[in-house]
Amino acid sequence: MNRIRQYEPRDLADLYEICVRTGASGGDATGQYGSDDLLGDIFAAPYATLEPELAFVVDTGDRVAGYLVATADTAAFVERYREEWLPRFDAKYPLVQPAVTADEEMIARGHNPDSMLAPGTELFPAHLHIDLLPELQGQGFGRALVRTLLAALRERDVPGVHLGVGIRNLGARAFYARLGFRPLPADPTNETLLGIRTDAEV
Repeated sequence: MNRIRQYEPRDLADLYEICVRTGASGGDATGQYGSDDLLGDIFAAPYATLEPELAFVVDTGDRVAGYLVATADTAAFVERYREEWLPRFDAKYPLVQPAVTADEEMIARGHNPDSMLAPGTELFPAHLHIDLLPELQGQGFGRALVRTLLAALRERDVPGVHLGVGIRNLGARAFYARLGFRPLPADPTNETLLGIRTDAEV
């Protein structure tokens, strides 16, 4: 029976697999980079490691097939990432400048946590990443994960949460729109940066 629960350290390998298998605008990015761990080392593992209390998974009984990871305070998370995560990331993926290949460009992103600091997010200081394997999509688990996060953020008096979505990831954009995510008031024309208040009903 599929169920949503708090992330546990034993789930980390599953998070890496889900991240790469959904890392090409929702499609499978396996083999796209020199290491299949690269996307997970940027978009999943730092959150699960540094802020596990805001990481939630869909447990199928045999494995984890979906997750949501988040931080309540993006600015504070950037500092923790720089101090606690970046040294190990750098040891695994040395920075190459100028970045030329797709690997080098993604590694450069992992070396630049300031890229998480988007303007106009003052009322949406939290941010999240969510990924579900195809077998779980369209069954309400994404909505349930977001609902779980919003409740946790309300307990922390966080007013809103934002996320970035690729302009070509039409499935994800439609999903977020259904939940009530909208372009931030600071830039209503930017459809790649979306936010929702934590008191929203999803």
